[in-house]
Amino acid sequence: MSLRARLALLYTSIVGGILFLFGMVVYTSVSITLTNHIDDTLAWAATQIINSARVGSVGVTLPEIDLSTDIYIQMWGVNGQLESASPNIEGFNFPLDIKSLRENKPVYRDNSIGNARLRVLTVPLVIRHNNRPIGLLQLATSVDMVQTTQDILLWVLFIGAGVSMVIAGLGGWFSTTQALSPLEGLTQTALLITRADDLSRRIPYHGQPNDEVGQLISAFNQTLSRLENLFNSQRRFLADVGHELRTPLTVIKGNVDLMRRMGCSDIESILSIDSEVDRLSRLVGDLLLLAQAESGKIPLAQELVEMDSLLLDVLSQMQILAKGRVNLSIGDFDQVQVCGDRDRLKQVMVNLIGNAIKYTPPGGKVIIGLGKIDEMARITVSDNGPGIPQEDLPYIFERFYRAEKSRTRRGDGKGFGLGLSIAYWIVRNHGGQIEVSSTAAKGTTFCVILPLVTNNCPKKNKMT
Repeated sequence: MSLRARLALLYTSIVGGILFLFGMVVYTSVSITLTNHIDDTLAWAATQIINSARVGSVGVTLPEIDLSTDIYIQMWGVNGQLESASPNIEGFNFPLDIKSLRENKPVYRDNSIGNARLRVLTVPLVIRHNNRPIGLLQLATSVDMVQTTQDILLWVLFIGAGVSMVIAGLGGWFSTTQALSPLEGLTQTALLITRADDLSRRIPYHGQPNDEVGQLISAFNQTLSRLENLFNSQRRFLADVGHELRTPLTVIKGNVDLMRRMGCSDIESILSIDSEVDRLSRLVGDLLLLAQAESGKIPLAQELVEMDSLLLDVLSQMQILAKGRVNLSIGDFDQVQVCGDRDRLKQVMVNLIGNAIKYTPPGGKVIIGLGKIDEMARITVSDNGPGIPQEDLPYIFERFYRAEKSRTRRGDGKGFGLGLSIAYWIVRNHGGQIEVSSTAAKGTTFCVILPLVTNNCPKKNKMT
C-alpha cells in the first residue's frame, strides 16, 4: 500500500473513530433525556392523583383529573384486586407491571404488553399518619415515540458518519496527494541524477518554505549543492595533482633519457633528478597530511604554548630565508599563551611568514604582530607586496589554489598551493580562525585568531 493510501486510510479511520464516539454520546444523551422526560411526566401525574385521591370504605378510587390520554392508570387494592382504572384501559384487568406489585417504594420499569411498549411507574399508597398500606398505583405511557426517535437518530448518525468518512477519505487523499507531490519530484530528480550523473539539478518547490516538505527539499537541495562542490573539488584536485606531478616526472624522464644516451654520469642531471624527487616527496607528504587531517587521524597535543617565544623562534629561522632581500620586523607584540600543539602552530607561522617573504618584492617589508582581543590571541602577518585580487580571496585556502596574477610561483618551483590549506586546518582544529585581507599593489595581511588559555591545558592528546 502506498504512503498516500496509508495516510488517507489513517485520516479516515481517525475521523470515523471520532464520529463513532460523538454518535454514542449524542444517542445516549438523547435517550436519557427522553426517558427522563417520560419519567417526569409520570411522576407529575402520580402526584396529582395521590393529592386528589380519596380513601373510602371500598378502597381508594381514582379522582376525576384531566390527564393526558396517553397515560394509563390502574389502582390496585392491598388484596391484589383491581379497584379502578382510567377510561382508556377499561376492560384490561391485568397489571401494567406485574413484577412491581410487591414493591414498597416507587419503581420505574419498561414493560411490553402485546405489541405495546410501556414505561410504567408503580407507587405504593400508604396512610401518612400510621404508614398503613392501602393500595398500589400504576401509571404507564407508551414509549413508541421514544423508540422511533432513537431509530431515526441512529440512522441519521450512521448515514452522516458514512458520508463524513467518505468525504474525509477523499479530502485526505487529495490533501496527501498535494502534500506528497513535491516528494515525487524529489524522487524523479534523484533518479535523473543517478542516471545522468548530473549534480547540478535542483528540486523546484513552490509551497511554504517552512513546512516539513519545504524543509526536506531545502535540505536535499543543500545536500546536492554540497555534493556538487565536493565532486567538483575532487575533479579539480585530481587535475591539479596530475598537473603538479607531470612536470617533475617529465624532468626526471628527460634526464634519465639523456643520461642513457650519453652513457655517462651527468652530475647536473643527477642533481636535477634529486631536486624533483624531493619536490615530489614534499607534495606527497603534504597530500598525506591533508588526507589524514580530514579523516581525523592526526592527534593534536594540548599543551601550554607561549606564542611570543614561538614567533621569535620562527623569525630567527625566517631571517635565513629572507637573506636580507626582505625586511622582517616586529610590530605590536605582547606576551600571549594559548593551549595547543606547538609544532603544528609553528608550522602555521612558518607557512604564513614564508609566503609573505616569498611574494614580497626585494626591499619590501614583512611585519609580524601579536596581541590580545577580548579572550582571543591575535597574530598578524603583513607584507607590502602586490596583494591578492578580491576575486581570489575566497579560494586561497583551497588545495592547489594560487592567485597566479599576483602571487606567482617562484622560480624554484617549491610551492604547491597546499600550505594555506594545511594552515587553515590546523587553526580551525585549535578552535580558532584564519582570515585574510588584501589590497592590490599595497599588500596582504593574514590574521590568525586563537583562544587564550583560561584553565590548565588537558594532558591528553585530542583526536580531531
